[in-house]
Amino acid sequence: MIRFRYTIAYVTDVQAELDFFVKAFGLARRFVHEAGDYAELETGSCILAFASHQLGGSNLPQGYRRADASAQPLGIEVGFVVEDLAAAHAAAIAAGASELRPPHQTAWGQQVSWLRSPQGLLIELGTEPAKD
Repeated sequence: MIRFRYTIAYVTDVQAELDFFVKAFGLARRFVHEAGDYAELETGSCILAFASHQLGGSNLPQGYRRADASAQPLGIEVGFVVEDLAAAHAAAIAAGASELRPPHQTAWGQQVSWLRSPQGLLIELGTEPAKD
């Protein structure tokens, strides 16, 4: 059996990215390593975590593409379901996110928006998708 447990984003400043997600979305800190190179947010059954580029370099010695060094967002996003899209979108911008696409209605009835975190992570906010 395989189970999806967590997503780790490598960032320049673990504490700053953690603080952004706490401030922007009201998420709670789940774990912060004393060395400051790794931290997790309380996000339900799947954990969103941040690790320093230093730790990333030790894990992946051949390197990787840094989200904060790319003019365009990487082709992977962190998605959150929200009740009030306009309020969540505005809170993220107030906390330091950059708007990539404002809130809008999709053809399938969901409201969505896209932002970029201060350290380059692509974030989608959306209302609960309609059930068939």
